[in-house]
Amino acid sequence: MISAEEFLREHGVAGAGAAETPEPAAPHSPTTTPDRRGKHRDGGARHTKGGCDAVRVRRGSGFGYTLTESPQDEEACKEAALRLLDAAARSTGGLRGKLAERGYEPQVIDAVIDRLVELRLLDDEDYARMVVRACVSRMMGMRGAVIELTRKGVDRAIAQSVVQEAAEQGVFDEAAWELGRSVARKARACSVEVQRRRFWGAGGRKGHDPQVLREVAHALFSADASEE
Repeated sequence: MISAEEFLREHGVAGAGAAETPEPAAPHSPTTTPDRRGKHRDGGARHTKGGCDAVRVRRGSGFGYTLTESPQDEEACKEAALRLLDAAARSTGGLRGKLAERGYEPQVIDAVIDRLVELRLLDDEDYARMVVRACVSRMMGMRGAVIELTRKGVDRAIAQSVVQEAAEQGVFDEAAWELGRSVARKARACSVEVQRRRFWGAGGRKGHDPQVLREVAHALFSADASEE
């Protein structure tokens, strides 16, 4: 009698214990394939605009902007500038930086800013006075106001001129006194020495003149003042 194994060999049937060989897995697609939200492996995001890829840049704060596809398009640059001015008042330097971030050519930005200045939609002196008023409301001093203006893109010469104009009106002296009264109220449970130290620290951070701080400290945080 023929055995089962011989029968299987004669009829070309594989052994019962043989395992099937799996098919090789399909290779992965390139890593640039976007997901459903259009996000790529490199962390950037793209969206189609007018048949081209427009790059959306996201800041650390969560706000973003779109890089221009036409760096030499003066009309598009002007529209971007007007949108920025509609969102917030800006200096010429501040606006220049925002437009440069969006990829416009320097000569295009210059032409747009010159036109906006001509139309009086940009005025660094008016903008500087507005910022100085905000600084005074925050009890800042002369040095602090100049630093704030230059940080916002105002030319340093204009910043110093506008701050000096405000100083002649006594607004920074009054801001120093208001700062002193504020510290005295908040630290009234503390010793005079602690109050004085906190006042000097706050006054230094806000950029006040040391001579003015000395006058305020003597009037509000001396031993004689605490006895009154």
